Amino acid sequence: MLARNLRLLAVLAALLGGGALLAGGELRLPGDHSGFSPTQPIAFSHRLHAGEMGIDCRYCHAGAEQSRHAGIPEASVCMNCHATVTARRDLVVAEQAAATRDGREPRTVVAPELRKLYRALGLDDERQRDPALAPQPIEWVRIHQLPDFVYFDHRPHVLGGVACESCHGPVQAMDRVRQQHHLSMGWCIDCHRSRVPTVLPFAAAPEPATGLPAGHPATVSIDCATCHF
Repeated sequence: MLARNLRLLAVLAALLGGGALLAGGELRLPGDHSGFSPTQPIAFSHRLHAGEMGIDCRYCHAGAEQSRHAGIPEASVCMNCHATVTARRDLVVAEQAAATRDGREPRTVVAPELRKLYRALGLDDERQRDPALAPQPIEWVRIHQLPDFVYFDHRPHVLGGVACESCHGPVQAMDRVRQQHHLSMGWCIDCHRSRVPTVLPFAAAPEPATGLPAGHPATVSIDCATCHF
């Protein structure tokens, strides 16, 4: 029976134009990128920021409430904290103790990953403009990517009370973010079917965010045209 099922899966893969992926011993259909966890240009830890420090997702991804896309935060958002926070506190305290012991001024301790942030902004370790450094955009690698024929809007989901973890998984526990779910159409529809119309009015949301008049309670649609218009 197992051999027969494997043959059937092989035939299915062939019918799909070889689009089925065998990753880690798991057969995946085209478009299933669950588990995708690329190395980023700066090793930003969501476990530290969202988990240990409890920073709200929307502080960095403010677009989630205001536009279709949650967006990648600008480096200036990072600098709201890291203009003064340059390394772990224990390393800074150790340097201050060493400076006191040696009778000198403490040196600036800069974590290697934060140095990458400063260099991208054209700054030296003292966070001053360095004429020899040209500012460069940080080339973050996108993780969650829906097909072009799918329309997804963060606004009605976030404003309707859907937790970020519902789609993105326990990001607050991830040092390096991965795609938690396969984000297939069936997965989305199952979620929509399991939800009842929310009683939360969208009084504060602009009409284009939901397609509903202000103050109208949101409904959870399974109509094809909602995502494929």
